[in-house]
Amino acid sequence: LSQKVQAIYLWWHKPVIDQELLQSLPNLKVIANSGVGMDHLDLKLVSSFGVKMANAPRAVSSSTADAGMALLLASARRLVEVHHIAISPSMDYNEADILGVKVTGATLGIIGMGRIGYKIALRAKAFEMNILYHNRTRRKVQEEQAVGATYCEKLDSLLQQADFVMVVVSLTPQTRNLIGKRELELMKPTATLINISRGAVVDQEALVTALQTGVLGAAALDVTHPEPLPRDHPLLKLKNVLITPHLGIKTDKATYMITEEAVENILAALNGLPIPSEV
Repeated sequence: LSQKVQAIYLWWHKPVIDQELLQSLPNLKVIANSGVGMDHLDLKLVSSFGVKMANAPRAVSSSTADAGMALLLASARRLVEVHHIAISPSMDYNEADILGVKVTGATLGIIGMGRIGYKIALRAKAFEMNILYHNRTRRKVQEEQAVGATYCEKLDSLLQQADFVMVVVSLTPQTRNLIGKRELELMKPTATLINISRGAVVDQEALVTALQTGVLGAAALDVTHPEPLPRDHPLLKLKNVLITPHLGIKTDKATYMITEEAVENILAALNGLPIPSEV
């Protein structure tokens, strides 16, 4: 069928797009990805074959923003810990041991104010949070005012002020280990780091050390590096860490919408029309 294949729909990074596959599909026109992140693709290699690429930002942004806020709230109120207390046979606990962190009025720092980051800001506004953001380009003043967000030109400024830091950037050579030992030490010792981007954006060894030594208060991670983590990884043993298995886009409606968006991109490419979500 190699002569007939004109499009590939990538679901959870499969099939693997390598040189061998691209060489075997001479009539391939487009690769449509089931999500936003494209770090699993060698974009230069794909484009060298004259193949166009598309992702699905519209379909995933709301579900991913929901997941980010869910992690923030669950970590702040220690929901996993208190769930186990609530279902334990003895229900024996000291109220001081389950004190959470107040979200209302707290400062949220959003690193990456793209489509998803902005939707997180909208949700955080409803929780009356003070919102700071750092982005490669500043948002329009009207957009900032709509969510009450303040732009931090320097990432350091955001890290020093925020009670919660939400990482929402794409994984690129520039963002790999964006949050390392230096950045973690800039954060408040009571702060929480939430990562819904890619695991490699955070230096995990530095994160473990920061969480073990009290440099950082807590972390809530929907992504790790690798995924899943080895079962003996120290992050899995820390009480001040909440980890979910990359569930950002995993809702029934988002999954359906991703497929619709991918098909829309594929049909446009095959018919010589502008691709709605071309990368």
